[in-house]
Amino acid sequence: MFAYENKLLAEGFKLVCGVDEAGRGPLAGPVCAGAFIPDLAKIVDGVNDSKKLTPKKRDYLYDLVKESAISSATAFVAADVIDEINILEATKLAMRNAVKALSPSPEAALIDAVKLDLPVRVLPIIHGDALSYSIAAASILAKVERDRLMLEYAEKYPEYGFESHKGYGSAHHIEMLRKYGPCPIHRATFIKNFFK
Repeated sequence: MFAYENKLLAEGFKLVCGVDEAGRGPLAGPVCAGAFIPDLAKIVDGVNDSKKLTPKKRDYLYDLVKESAISSATAFVAADVIDEINILEATKLAMRNAVKALSPSPEAALIDAVKLDLPVRVLPIIHGDALSYSIAAASILAKVERDRLMLEYAEKYPEYGFESHKGYGSAHHIEMLRKYGPCPIHRATFIKNFFK
């Protein structure tokens, strides 16, 4: 999980961040990006691609990851902006904003699959969240914060069941969407196929 970090450290970069997103696929809610600079003296056991962890394990690791970081940050881009600029550009915007919020600033960035313009050395890695500790930690931060936000939206818009599917296109979600129509956090460009 440290091969890519070690490669950049060997090149002389001292502060290397991992960057990942959560929420590219849902029909509702924002996309969230996490950025994480690890303190290599404080490695957290069990950090892995957030999709491979149970919600309980992610919640447990979230606090440990936050506490172990030299710096960490998350950034959200809302549904209306996703509709305006498309999900890939919204993902890149969230990632850039998360990296920009890090203090100290990183000298290099490991990014899960996305080619991103940043004022630092960038290394995009396919399946990075399974191959890099820093990206996996960033994925946990993004996933947990987005899930927690979707639980808040579940209280505001109870008819859609956001607490169970977090905005993804489950059969129940689509059924409720057709029954009640969209709410303000639905992505118009993602749901247009469900309506005549």
